[in-house]
Amino acid sequence: MIQYLIIQLCDTSTSYCHYNNCNKVSKLISIEDLKAGIILAMKENLMIQFVYPDEELTEEYKKIINSIDHNDIVSSLCKDKELVTSADVVVLHDWTALQYFQFSKTQSYVLRTSKDDFFDRHIMLKTVLPKTKRFNVVFTDMESFGEDDYEKYRKILGFLSDEVSNAFCEGNHVQCNLLTDRLELSVMNNCDAGWKNITLAPNGEFYICPAFYIDNASSVGDVYKGINIPNPQLYRLDYAPICLHCDSYQCKRCVWLNKKTTLEVNTPSHQQCVIAHLERNASRKLMENPKVVSTLKEPSEINEIDYLDPFDRRDKWDYEAMQKELIKFHKENY
Repeated sequence: MIQYLIIQLCDTSTSYCHYNNCNKVSKLISIEDLKAGIILAMKENLMIQFVYPDEELTEEYKKIINSIDHNDIVSSLCKDKELVTSADVVVLHDWTALQYFQFSKTQSYVLRTSKDDFFDRHIMLKTVLPKTKRFNVVFTDMESFGEDDYEKYRKILGFLSDEVSNAFCEGNHVQCNLLTDRLELSVMNNCDAGWKNITLAPNGEFYICPAFYIDNASSVGDVYKGINIPNPQLYRLDYAPICLHCDSYQCKRCVWLNKKTTLEVNTPSHQQCVIAHLERNASRKLMENPKVVSTLKEPSEINEIDYLDPFDRRDKWDYEAMQKELIKFHKENY
């Protein structure tokens, strides 16, 4: 059931996830389509998230946007500095931004980075995390992770886990998607594009998420005819049996990455699974600190496991139990 409407205001709107937006030509959503999208959101009781370009919008656009409750996602390089300081989410596209940007404890931040830059510069996060309300790290080349990279990532997560643990001991409850999200989750908390959120693109048409629009994928409706997703069940968790039985609840389960790497929107790649499980295990290490556990309202149990990709354990799957679990999930949620 769709709960969120993401409105990409321009062809050059910032990317805040795994995909790259290389568009250089500005093409704003029309005033008519913007109003129609807002009206649809009001009728369907959808929460709106606006994704901005770096160019400042006109007062006409600002007035329409501010006519409804919403969240703002903006690049740190946006020329509308007032918007940057008030936005709910600020996106950083390189590590140099960490040195000069004025972070705020009232805002959340997303750092988009390649794996090599992350490996080389991760120590910088030590000083940044305590300055923010929340800090997310998103890899722009996740599909390039190889077997040699996983051990590097595990060690870096161990280092960051120690730093986060020390921060908690000092009374600073930092939030970082790589480590702290899993601590209180008891169910999957994924991206859920195409299931719980949908994107309205600048051309007035709907797409599963901004990445599908950037990739010139087929649209799934428009603001006047409504949303029409072919095989919509494939975007739901109960049609992703491997993910449904996984307890790496913090995994983004990115359907765009799924489609890109496995050609199936409900099947994650080996890289996505291994990275999510490495993060899960690092969160488990954090739970060893009583100071961390004492700050959690409902700490989640994280058991020890002997695998990083559920597919590596497929010889031990109980298919009958999996089928029963799928039926149970469907009855409870639909």
